[in-house]
Amino acid sequence: MTAATTASYATFTCSSEISNSPFFRVYNPSLFLPAVNDLIHWRDPKKSGVVFGVSMLLLLSLAAFSVISVVSYLLLALLCVTITFRIYKSVVQAVQKSGEGHPFKCMIDKDVSIPPETFRKHVDCSLTYINRALKQMSRLFLVEDLIDSLKLAVAMWLFTYVGAVFNGITILILADILLFATPPIYEKNKTQIDQFIDVVRTQVNTTIAKLQEKLPGAVKRSKTE
Repeated sequence: MTAATTASYATFTCSSEISNSPFFRVYNPSLFLPAVNDLIHWRDPKKSGVVFGVSMLLLLSLAAFSVISVVSYLLLALLCVTITFRIYKSVVQAVQKSGEGHPFKCMIDKDVSIPPETFRKHVDCSLTYINRALKQMSRLFLVEDLIDSLKLAVAMWLFTYVGAVFNGITILILADILLFATPPIYEKNKTQIDQFIDVVRTQVNTTIAKLQEKLPGAVKRSKTE
């Protein structure tokens, strides 16, 4: 990510009222592109409704059919639309004896290739996140910090119960609903949600502090270091 892009995201984040709230640590608008951020905040209800409806339809289709079937049906539907439109325009041009040419000529002539600079920029950005994730995984799984590794173990143990109740597609459907439902709900109930998050955070920090006091002295010393 370039310095200009980073600066624009930082400006957008600092100017946002959400960035000053406890909820910002969980939901960070700067993680999204401006267009995506507008979609999930329902700035344009029609556009957001279409995107939400299409994404839900796709996920529900994946829940009922295999990935291969869903992709095949989508591509088949797209081909049916384009072939039908192509034949229709050809018949109309033959009847009217017009020379309009191919109906998709402007799209065919359009350059859809990815510029090397854009590709390299996204690869470099992705590489930064991948390296950061690998470093974090190494730190957790090699138990550099016992407390953080124990937190990960507890989280993975809880996820085993989540996996026993929900499958991957169900979790994606719930995530899609939360992605489009959480931002507008938060904007309408910002004060109450921030207060609740503060209470929960205080209780969690108090519980962790009590657990640390009960750990062996060597572990506590390594934690403070």
